[in-house]
Parts: sequence; structure tokens; C-alpha cells
Amino acid sequence: MVKLLFLAGSARKDSYNKKLVKEAVVIARELGADVTHIDLKDFPMPIYDGDLEAETGLPENAKKLKQLFIEHAGFFIASPEYNSSISPLLKNSLDWISRKHEKDEADLVAFKGKVAGLCATSPGGGGGLRGLVPLRMMLGNIGVIVTPSQLSIPFADKAFGENGQLVDEKQKNIFKNVVKQFVEMSNVVARM
Repeated sequence: MVKLLFLAGSARKDSYNKKLVKEAVVIARELGADVTHIDLKDFPMPIYDGDLEAETGLPENAKKLKQLFIEHAGFFIASPEYNSSISPLLKNSLDWISRKHEKDEADLVAFKGKVAGLCATSPGGGGGLRGLVPLRMMLGNIGVIVTPSQLSIPFADKAFGENGQLVDEKQKNIFKNVVKQFVEMSNVVARM
């Protein structure tokens, strides 16, 4: 099995998307995947600024995060929706790790040929779906193979039980299939 990276696009401690990505981790491990689960809060970085990059290069946390993306065949993101788009934390993290910092480094080495799985949850009725649209587009534009299946779960404040797991059996089954597709596609692409 290939190595797969799991993260949420939120820094908030009690984030619904962090709960959702934790469920994805459990499912992927049950499928036999070699899983690394990270929290973007552990990789603080300044807002991307080309002048700052020219002056000091990539921040150390950007280098560490980029290396994690490079080492993994795919990444699974639970992305919150901020004003019908992706969170500033997630966008900034992806922007920084898209930048070259090694001599003779290939373009977009942390992304090209990688597989991404996407999901979202939100207290609203759309479940974060509007945020997945620009995320899917951005990832596709930088060479990522995004799985066809995704899931957005509405009314997140009611979607999780006291144990932090999804309560609706139908949602659980759909979510398992989304994660399964991500794991299977990552394995297929890695062997190509």
C-alpha cells in the first residue's frame, strides 16, 4: 500500500472537518492504507508574499509540509467552506508548498501525479460543497488527479455523535466509498 496523507483545512480545535478527516483516517487504515494524519495548525506560515519568498525563501514549515506531500502518493482533504471558497489556511498552505526551493526541482513536485480525495462538512444546508468546487479546480490545474467521488455533509452540528463519529448510516456508507475510491485510485496511480 502507498503512503497517504490526511488533513483538514481548518485550524479550529473542534472543527467539524477535523472530525470528518479523523473518520477518513480510520476507514483508510481499515482498508490497509499507510496513513499519515497531520494538523495544518502545526505548520504555521506567514501569508504568501513573493517579496518575502525572494528575500528569505520558503519558511521552514512550508519545507516540512511540502516534504510530507512529496513523500505521499495522495492526500485526502476535509475542507471547510469560507465564503463559498476554501479556507485561507488551506489556500495559503497549498500556495507555499507549490513554490520551488531546491536547485533543479521539478515544477509542482508536491502535487503533479498525486491523487486527492475531497470531502467537506458545514453547519449549513450545502455542507461545504461550494468550497469543494474551487478546491477541485485548483488541484486539477496544478496536476493533481482528483477522485470523481466526494462528499459534503450538511448540518454538521447534528451530523456527529458524542464520540465524534457520523451518526447517519447512509452518510457513513457513502463516506466509506469516497475514502475507498481515494485509496484504490492512489494505489493504481502509484503503480503507473
